[in-house]
Amino acid sequence: MKKKILLITTGGTIASETSEEGLVPGLSSSELLTSVNSIAERYDVTTKDLFQLDSSNIQPEEWQMIAGCIADSYAGFDGIVVTHGTDTMAYTSSILSFMLRNIPVPVVLTGSQLPISHPLTDAKDNLFCAFAMAASGTPGVFLAFNRKVLRGCRAVKVRTKSFDAFESINCPPVAKVDVGGLIINNDLVMTPSGVFELKSALNSDIILIKVIPGLNPGMLEMLRNTDCRGIVIEAFGAGGMHFMRRDLISALQALADSGIIIVVCSQCLYESCDFTIYQTGMRLVEHKGIIQARDMTTEAAVTKLMWCLGQADSADRLRSLFESDLAGEISCGQMA
Repeated sequence: MKKKILLITTGGTIASETSEEGLVPGLSSSELLTSVNSIAERYDVTTKDLFQLDSSNIQPEEWQMIAGCIADSYAGFDGIVVTHGTDTMAYTSSILSFMLRNIPVPVVLTGSQLPISHPLTDAKDNLFCAFAMAASGTPGVFLAFNRKVLRGCRAVKVRTKSFDAFESINCPPVAKVDVGGLIINNDLVMTPSGVFELKSALNSDIILIKVIPGLNPGMLEMLRNTDCRGIVIEAFGAGGMHFMRRDLISALQALADSGIIIVVCSQCLYESCDFTIYQTGMRLVEHKGIIQARDMTTEAAVTKLMWCLGQADSADRLRSLFESDLAGEISCGQMA
């Protein structure tokens, strides 16, 4: 019996057509399937065109629409494939990992670097991989690209033009495609711990700031007079930032005292933030309103903070949620 797969389309390069203003999403889900007839022959596919957007225009409201569509539909399918533009796909795959609590079926995001109509497109291979993962029965949110399947909350786009556009940061790929087919590393599969729940409430009034040498702390202090609810700071190395002459640490502590949640992650792609190594980190470690992202990706830290702000009714609850490993976004050895 054919596996029942729901294909949800949201636009992106994979569905784009050439226009006078450059590539513009335009192909419907049925037109995508026409380009890969063998998928329609192998699986029982139902399609849904959710929207047609360049992923630069996919924002928190669209995340909630995607999550709601999946929540309303998943029970009738063996798996779900979501086509999406590559530029913000890692943000979407991260937030869906938190919104779709205990999703019992595979939800697999994919896209391409070239439109599916291009003679040298990578879209077809990516769709084949995504559908195979969606039919595998492996629960969770994933991103399939270039014959690899990544945990959704570990994926980062690292290349703008190459077909190998995404990497899995601080976690091996969940699956790879080789001559043996789709090979899944079951040690990396997270089994649902309860019944499925859609938890899509969030607050997007946060900002991401990358620390640079000489950053003026007064620029941070101005955020106190805005609607900002949280700040993700990309610090140097394991969590360092300057406090001589320009005291960023005192500025962050003051912001935290005012009720703004501060999350600190590393500018380095690999390995973790760790306040306990250097003096600069130790000045932050005991402050209640300042949280370490540990080995989370920036995309996971940003979306998880938005999500936690929408879920928690107190600073203590928010900190507990953020420091918990909910979808494999934190390595077990890094948990508080």
